[in-house]
Amino acid sequence: MNSIIFQPIGVIHSPHKKLEQIPIQPVFARGIQGTIDIFPEFYEGLADLDQFSHIYLFFHFHESNQTKLRLKPYLQDKLRGIFATRAPHRPNKLGMSLVKLTKIEDGTLFIEDVDILDSTPLLDIKPFIKRFDIQENVRSGWQDAVTDAEAAERGYRDYAKKPKS
Repeated sequence: MNSIIFQPIGVIHSPHKKLEQIPIQPVFARGIQGTIDIFPEFYEGLADLDQFSHIYLFFHFHESNQTKLRLKPYLQDKLRGIFATRAPHRPNKLGMSLVKLTKIEDGTLFIEDVDILDSTPLLDIKPFIKRFDIQENVRSGWQDAVTDAEAAERGYRDYAKKPKS
């Protein structure tokens, strides 16, 4: 296999117009609203999706111009392997985000907790299913050593919007 071709199924719209202003993860984007315009040829695939409160979005990091196999993630100043992070500088530029689905109207999905750049190509959608997606006895690797306070401090790029303690 030398290549895999993906076809976007829609476009994600958000208030995030600049890379440096995007919240680091959905948890730091609580309440931020956006929409997704699904291309008409994929409307039929939206059947029954409105029954789910949350969905995973798989998208293309279309503004990531570099690949790094080791980098310093936002929560640390130590080099980590790219596959032990969620950073965008991946070999295949594949992003994933869990968002709240509030409604669907005429091929447009209304979403919240958006940490994605405006006009990002959407590759796929999968429903969050509590029975399958919540795990017990989870290890989060090097992130287990990061305190919640430190994560919150580093997770908000726009400090004016950061919640007050």
